[in-house]
Amino acid sequence: MITTRARGLANLHVGASTLLVGIFFWVYAEFIMAYVPIVRLSPTVNLLPYFLCVVGGMILSARDLSRLAARFHVLDLGGAAQLAARQVGLMALLTFTMMFATQDHSISRLFLGTFLVWAWLGLAVLNAKLPRTLARIVFQRGHQLPTVFIGRRASFARLNEWIAHKEALGIHPVALLSDDPPPEGGTPLPAPWLGRVEELPRILAEKQVGQVLLLELPATDEEARSLIDICQHHGCRLLIHNNLAERYTHPLVPTMEEGRHFYTLQEEPLEDPLNRVVKRIYDVALALPVVVLVLPPLCVWVWLRQRAQAPGPLLHVRERRGQRGEIFRMLKFRSMFAGPADVAAESRQAKSEDERIFPFGRFMRQRSLDEFPQFWNVLCGDMSIVGPRPYMPLLDEEFRQQTRGYRTRHLVKPGITGLAQSLGYRGEILEQEMLRRRVYWDVHYITHWSAWLDLQITGRTLWQVVRPPRTAY
Repeated sequence: MITTRARGLANLHVGASTLLVGIFFWVYAEFIMAYVPIVRLSPTVNLLPYFLCVVGGMILSARDLSRLAARFHVLDLGGAAQLAARQVGLMALLTFTMMFATQDHSISRLFLGTFLVWAWLGLAVLNAKLPRTLARIVFQRGHQLPTVFIGRRASFARLNEWIAHKEALGIHPVALLSDDPPPEGGTPLPAPWLGRVEELPRILAEKQVGQVLLLELPATDEEARSLIDICQHHGCRLLIHNNLAERYTHPLVPTMEEGRHFYTLQEEPLEDPLNRVVKRIYDVALALPVVVLVLPPLCVWVWLRQRAQAPGPLLHVRERRGQRGEIFRMLKFRSMFAGPADVAAESRQAKSEDERIFPFGRFMRQRSLDEFPQFWNVLCGDMSIVGPRPYMPLLDEEFRQQTRGYRTRHLVKPGITGLAQSLGYRGEILEQEMLRRRVYWDVHYITHWSAWLDLQITGRTLWQVVRPPRTAY
């Protein structure tokens, strides 16, 4: 019921915003032709194909809206602006594809460009304000859904934020039934406590209740059947909150296999073969030019500077753990003074004023130039451009013991850069919280991978080459 309302609100927004953008297209065109001659938009130009491209872009963006449907009505201005950017991006893609495919020289590029800018500003405001307005109109008094909550007070309190978000969709808390009555003078709850769970038939008979929300999975089959019978007898909807994530202390992701329902610990977009192909194409497209064009002269320059400041081998080749925990040999430009092999010493993390690093080596590390040989590892398939950073086996085992879920990082190939690094989590790990934050963002990348996310991380990393963060050393 709630999901249907949210999806319906998103569909209403798509229709209303598409209509408004379409009207604005024609009004803006008339305004430009009448009052802004510098744009050179002729009254004879055929605007209909471009209007259809604008409408088509808005319709294609409905997929983004459907994915956001559950929280679409509570988007802040930042989220609304990001959604508007994707909407305008689709409009621009269709519009300029049409222009170049037809070789249309009569249309003003300045008109199209300024229209898209104004459309982005307008859509940002619409995405932030219109859903709330539509919700107030559609889910007003006659369409509210009075809801009785059943379960422990603690479970009810944990749903406070969710309840607040859903009130815009007409969800109206009227009562809490719990065998755990609230204490005198305790923190007020979103709905009053009206008795124990056994009072449900009386409450449904006395009050106009549209929905019963069970805060936890029933403890027994008998309890579940009794609750279903009561709700069906009174013609009341039943919604059961899945609290398995709380019981197992880990979020669970529902999945369906041949009609059977399962739960897994995380989404894995890169288990899709097409996604893996896309990521591999991206890796090779970036790594091949670097290996062929950039790496050879860079090797010469680094070797000359090493020879002057710290003679020794050009490359630092050491074992790292990669996908599935497999060992591979990762390449780096040597940034420390050469010395005898010492696994314990090498596993010691570099510090900001580490005496082992020679001056040019520090320059390379700050700008990530020492990582460039890893583009060869990418071509060989041991690494990816973007992914969790690999650690030495000794450190890897130490970090595994310190941080829960650490080995989830091994589900994908390690990367030259990663989401954590692009957000500034670089350098020495001084405390467990720093490690926990890195692992959190690594797992977030694995569960939220997209080609667009890889592009964003790559762009931020390139900027850090120019403007290194304080944690880079």
